[in-house]
Amino acid sequence: MNTKLILSAAAVALLSACASSGPMTPMMPFSQMALPDAVKVPDGHKVAMETVGAGEITYECRVKAGTGTVDQMEWFFVGPAAGLKDRSGKMVGSYYGPPATWQSADGSKLTGMQVAVAPASAGNIPHQLVKANPAMGAGAMTGVSYIQRTATRGGVAPSQVCAASNAGQRITVQYQADYIFWTPA
Repeated sequence: MNTKLILSAAAVALLSACASSGPMTPMMPFSQMALPDAVKVPDGHKVAMETVGAGEITYECRVKAGTGTVDQMEWFFVGPAAGLKDRSGKMVGSYYGPPATWQSADGSKLTGMQVAVAPASAGNIPHQLVKANPAMGAGAMTGVSYIQRTATRGGVAPSQVCAASNAGQRITVQYQADYIFWTPA
């Protein structure tokens, strides 16, 4: 077979493969510009890791805090259980609680204290800013100073009635959110 023909066929195959995989777009660095000021990480920090958390949040029907009466019931946030994937879709950790804990696949993990929340669109849990506690174990979570929850989808309390008749009932709802991990610059 002719060498030029073989090279031409190889070039066509390569170009076809590239075209079928869609346009190549470089991953842009995370920007806080569109976030409410309350959940922006202070200056002097840089993004260390970006993840997408997908899983569920559990709520329980309980007496409303501070009322002590079954006449006032509410869905109480019990805790999350989610897998964390990097932007390429690789599983890199998990998020669970209580207490709210982010754990890397390398075993390092951290907890934190909520600093602020800001409303997201209707039907979605709010954006959140968390000040990280020092990491336990060495690895990806070492040195993380803040965690942001952004791009939330779902996760709000159930729409079912919460009353004395179903006190103690637990319901899980699906959610997804981006978790952005920041370290000092």
